[in-house]
Amino acid sequence: MTEKITGALADFGAEDVPQAGGKGASLGELVRHGFPVPPGVVLPTSAYEAVLAETGLGRRLKQLLESGSDGSRIRDLFANIAVPERIRADIAAAYASLGAGPVAVRSSATAEDQAGAAFAGQHDTFLNVIGEEAVLAAVTDCWASLWTERAIAYREREGIEPREATIAVVIQKMVPADTAGVMFSANPVTGERGEIVVDASPGLGEAVVSGRVTPDHYVLDGSGRVRAFTPGSREVAIRAAAAGGTQESAGPDSAGPALNGRQLTELAQLARRVQDHFGRPQDMEWAIAGGHLYLLQARPMTALPPQPLRLSRFQRLVGPFFVEMFQERPYPLDVSGWMQRGILAMLHGMAGSVGVVFPSVEQILPEEDGVVVQLVPPVPRPTLRTLGAPLLVARRARQFDPARWTEDRRFAAFLESVRRLNDEDPQSLPWREVIALADGSFDAMRGITELRKSYLPGVFVPLLKLRLMLLLLGKPRLASALIAGAETRTSQANRALEALAERVRSSPNLARAFTGQPPTELLEQLEDQEEFREFHAAFEAFLAEYGHRETVSVVLSSAPTWSDAPEVVLGLITSMLGERRAAADQTGAALAELLGHPALRFRPVRRHLLSVVDAAKAGMAFREDSHFYATMVLPPLRRALLELGRRLCAAGVLANPEEIHHLRYEELSAIADAGTLAASERDRYRRLVLDRAAKRRELDGIPLLDPAVLFVPGRRPPGALVSGVPASRGQATGEVRIIRGPADFGLLRSGEVLVCPYTNPSWTPLFQRAVAVVVDAGGIGSHAAIVAREYGIPAVMGTGSGTSVLRNGGLVRVDGTTGRVFPVDWDAR
Repeated sequence: MTEKITGALADFGAEDVPQAGGKGASLGELVRHGFPVPPGVVLPTSAYEAVLAETGLGRRLKQLLESGSDGSRIRDLFANIAVPERIRADIAAAYASLGAGPVAVRSSATAEDQAGAAFAGQHDTFLNVIGEEAVLAAVTDCWASLWTERAIAYREREGIEPREATIAVVIQKMVPADTAGVMFSANPVTGERGEIVVDASPGLGEAVVSGRVTPDHYVLDGSGRVRAFTPGSREVAIRAAAAGGTQESAGPDSAGPALNGRQLTELAQLARRVQDHFGRPQDMEWAIAGGHLYLLQARPMTALPPQPLRLSRFQRLVGPFFVEMFQERPYPLDVSGWMQRGILAMLHGMAGSVGVVFPSVEQILPEEDGVVVQLVPPVPRPTLRTLGAPLLVARRARQFDPARWTEDRRFAAFLESVRRLNDEDPQSLPWREVIALADGSFDAMRGITELRKSYLPGVFVPLLKLRLMLLLLGKPRLASALIAGAETRTSQANRALEALAERVRSSPNLARAFTGQPPTELLEQLEDQEEFREFHAAFEAFLAEYGHRETVSVVLSSAPTWSDAPEVVLGLITSMLGERRAAADQTGAALAELLGHPALRFRPVRRHLLSVVDAAKAGMAFREDSHFYATMVLPPLRRALLELGRRLCAAGVLANPEEIHHLRYEELSAIADAGTLAASERDRYRRLVLDRAAKRRELDGIPLLDPAVLFVPGRRPPGALVSGVPASRGQATGEVRIIRGPADFGLLRSGEVLVCPYTNPSWTPLFQRAVAVVVDAGGIGSHAAIVAREYGIPAVMGTGSGTSVLRNGGLVRVDGTTGRVFPVDWDAR
């Protein structure tokens, strides 16, 4: 379209946001397609920019921005502005074209009403404006509202540069609403796409939007039938004043609903039409006047939870395993890089080797606007080839012994490929070779995939055999305890950490340093002070051996490793400084109970059963150790990716190297060289990063998978604070310590009950000091459950709410045998 100073709403469409702003473009799009939008005109961004240029305001604005002045000084400039005559004349003509009667003057910034950034209420709107001079003043005030403190702060949060901020203004005929409100084409609380939510109150919608009134609240199905209704309080009603502006009065006394059935049906139909037109759920403002329905605004819904899942029994069974891995939302680079080409490629390879089709990453982690919104527990699909799987598994179990897997030449080849990757310095390589280094990391991961395909049958077959034998002996509950305590690289790391903690305990100066300051400051002191050099050398040796371990999850290349975040390891050592709790020997007790069975008096039976136990333990060690070695690929991969990020920073695409995780791997691979990117490409990549970062912030607080869906709450036992899956036997009493992530490791003290949302192998040293563990996610076969059994501490998994219900310092009794957590004074009641 040809840009002009004013234009009718219908002159603008969805693609005209740079000219009409978010609100003006949306309303124009709706007018073009026959929606009941009140007549209006747009004073485009060119008018604002012309005022800045022709009055000298732009120069003064630039000076104030460069000097760091607050918004009030900028708004003062607009208060005294002399609007150029030609722009005044255009505004007057536009007002006259609407009948020169009451109008609404509404800000329409270019950054508002967009997916991921609604800017709701950040800029000003003026209702029932009457008269040419009043309209001109309202327009000027709308321009000034671009520089309110709230709008400035919101833009800063969204990563929008001040120099990019510009604004249009929409002038519309005023609708003297009898009833008005807001409407959502999906349920904003539950995410249910099959519901429409309407809030309504008598008078102008300003009372509802501003929160001045408790409106009638309707939850409708797609056809407008009422599923739920909550009457409002109608504290006030806001209406147009005869002389201009608005006035408040007490709300009407009528107890009847604000809307009748016909009106609800009409609203539901409108909501569906608007959503279908824009292709995504919409947040709308509406009004009814004289029996006619008007659409005043439509913008994409933000912070909308994903569509609630309805899980199958199988998905509930495997769900805890995946929830444990996905406690943090993966970035686009996690999904398209390490996961798709590494971890999930491994799962696809393993499943495919026995004729099973594993779901794609898009099915497991659906996205909106390039950001993962949900975790869908996968349901592998068997094929005809699966019929031959039992024979294949049996053959592999005979051929490949997990106790000897490190003797396999493929393991040596994997270690050599990792060594070569670590020898490369990505800073010295051209862009395409850094990409090749990342590709090499994914290729190395295939070595672990092939080893797991060969050796995992040797894990499952002994486990199955052990469980069957224990079932015949009437001792099935002993299985988990019998296979705990296998020697693994993780248990070796834990002993190495304990040795470091012993060094600290034996040195008064070290002990004071560890207990007197946070890990980040402690790290600097260890590096700088001569008296700590010996400990620092031992600490560096530990990181050289074990520093590739993940801090958050094996599926996230965006999360630092132990070497990247040594303060996490220092926090672990700090947690181990207290008195060491003597671990209960659950494995020894289970073995003693088993050997006491009469059937095991026969030596051949005893020998065979013990060999099965040993084979099962070796299998569990392989599962743990192959995970350990797989993470060796993470350091070279992360170095390559962050080097790409550093170069994109230098090119002006990123603000810091970590922002690279907002980009997809194929987007990075498509770049020939960051240093030669065209300006248009730099802007495109920068916009992708900002939009995805905004979408990610929008989803803050929305879990990838609602625990209430996964862990169906049963009847809570009387007196229990929380309950879940009994995962490690025994009872223990202690004070609650909530550890939400690696940054909190140093907070745990010996004898406390560890309460956490999830765990992974890097958390295991905490179990040496905790008296019991309570976890929101996970099941009996999860990492936390296995380690708890190894350390002989009670564990309750899959509570779904432990971190939200329990409180730090609260004294509780954890019953790992029944899966319940009680306040300690319950027995005295």
